[in-house]
Amino acid sequence: MFLFENLIIAVANISDIGLDVYKWIVIISAIISWVNPDPYNPIVRFLHAVTEPVYRPIRRLIGYRLGPIDISPLIVILVIIFLQKFLIKSLIDFANKL
Repeated sequence: MFLFENLIIAVANISDIGLDVYKWIVIISAIISWVNPDPYNPIVRFLHAVTEPVYRPIRRLIGYRLGPIDISPLIVILVIIFLQKFLIKSLIDFANKL
């Protein structure tokens, strides 16, 4: 049974690290969007390719109700924080009770 517990804890920890990395990618993407980045830069293309599929449904749902201000990165960061605080912590607590 301890193998299953360790597996769940490992998956939760790796997921937490992945969510942290993605949160920083979203932050960097939002900061870069404030300037006029070169669209042919490989870093800008990578950030756009990684974040745009997540932004698109949020933009479709919310739209641009605040005018030129795009709040989709903020919503993605809040969802990531929620997942880290609720889902990851719940997985670790579940594994510890096994």
